[in-house]
Amino acid sequence: MFFVRDSNIQRKLLLVPILLGVLFLVNAQPDGPQGISAEKVNLALRRTADGLLRLSGDSTSRIPSIEQAGPGVWRVRLLQAFRYEQLPAMLQSSLDVYGIKNPYEVTVRNCENATIDLGFHQTDFLNNGTVPCAGREMPVGCHYIEITFLDISPVKSLLYNKAGYLVLILLAIGGFWFFRQKKSGQSEITSDSAEDLLEIGNSRLDVTGQILHCNGVPQSLTFRETKLLRLFANSPDKLLERDFILREVWADEGVLVGRSIDVFVSRLRKKLAADPTVGLVAVHGVGYRLETGKVSVG
Repeated sequence: MFFVRDSNIQRKLLLVPILLGVLFLVNAQPDGPQGISAEKVNLALRRTADGLLRLSGDSTSRIPSIEQAGPGVWRVRLLQAFRYEQLPAMLQSSLDVYGIKNPYEVTVRNCENATIDLGFHQTDFLNNGTVPCAGREMPVGCHYIEITFLDISPVKSLLYNKAGYLVLILLAIGGFWFFRQKKSGQSEITSDSAEDLLEIGNSRLDVTGQILHCNGVPQSLTFRETKLLRLFANSPDKLLERDFILREVWADEGVLVGRSIDVFVSRLRKKLAADPTVGLVAVHGVGYRLETGKVSVG
């Protein structure tokens, strides 16, 4: 089983699902034109035509096939007369039945020359409960009821699906957790330490800045190096057992690997080499001690 032991790498890896989710949102492609199902539009328009004819007293005439006139544009042809003011509510009801949430425009066109006799935008009906020209006499003859679905962004299209809500929720949780971990990681050193500056022989450890000033020469430390050196600096000339060091410095990673201590102690020795007053001494099989030439009391 694969484990990542460096918490900095762990935090970076948290970006992967977040970035994948963002890419999914940005590149989300609609399911068909304007993110709608042609089959559902077909059924919704047939339901609308049937309802209009029945309200006009016609329960027997055949409803022609639904035509797709272009990308996102569908229409149904009615030879029989119908009442235009009944169209908005009947159409909106049918779209709701089939879960079609896209915004749209409607035109009623003359079958012979395709001129627009009447029409409205969805917001006219949703905002006012009525549409322009409602109640006016509609010209007699064959008409197309044509609905044009308007473009919406991939993000809005995604929101109309349950999967979209799930993706956004996971992104929100992942983002919150990532930035919370990042913030806690940055503040972990200072929150656990009593001082920002620790004296170590002729050297000085800047805990906040993660810098070791060894005989006046500044050297940058990693987060883990700073944490380990701070642990030794707070217990000079005392033997620290390996298990204790692992718990104090690596416990936040979840997986404790004893070899990590040896690697990081070796790094710190090299960085402290310029200061002859201190040294990290190994006690075989037990742990390490930071010797500063001072006798530990107690």
